[in-house]
Amino acid sequence: MHAVVIGARGGIGAALATLLEADDRVTQVSRLGRHTGLDVTNPDSVTAAAAGLAAPPDLVICTVGLLHAPDLAPERALRQLDPAAMARSFAVNAIGPALIAQAFLPLLPRGRKTLFAALSARVGSIADNRLGGWHSYRASKAALNQLMRTMAIEQARRNPDSILLSLHPGTVDTDLSQPFHRSVPALLQPLQAARHLVDVINAATPDQSGQLLDWQGLVIPY
Repeated sequence: MHAVVIGARGGIGAALATLLEADDRVTQVSRLGRHTGLDVTNPDSVTAAAAGLAAPPDLVICTVGLLHAPDLAPERALRQLDPAAMARSFAVNAIGPALIAQAFLPLLPRGRKTLFAALSARVGSIADNRLGGWHSYRASKAALNQLMRTMAIEQARRNPDSILLSLHPGTVDTDLSQPFHRSVPALLQPLQAARHLVDVINAATPDQSGQLLDWQGLVIPY
């Protein structure tokens, strides 16, 4: 099996790649990201990365995400909305994974189980939103979930054994979640989260395609 991990230089992506490299069923792991020239906000770089694979992938995991940066923070109130910051969140969290899917899904072999996964978040669930805030991040992850669902329907028509999943890894001890650790009672380590996600991926079936699943394999409502 050839596994492709996008965003594999650190955090959950690096842990997933390391775990897959130790799996006897996996013959090759391609670690892609900015360090290899792949920028999810640059369509040409995404297309080039897909074209540069040495073999068709059986598993593609997009772990790229943006919650905060030195000049960007989650909004606590509507008055803090900034169009440029919102567009940036959507570019990385929703449009980027969609571009990855556009380039990589056609490469997945037919006739056997293949899987494309993108890391999402529970806060992207509209039904589960009880606290408000984090407008751009929530909305961009909700958009990702809708894109994954829509792409799963199309993919099922042309490749019935192919599965698309949005995955919520839990709150993990990474740079993305670091400013918010104090409010998390049960913080997962990257390798721990990666093991849970691999278990969910291994157990996934085509009838689950398009769903948002948490790290325990439980369905999160959109």
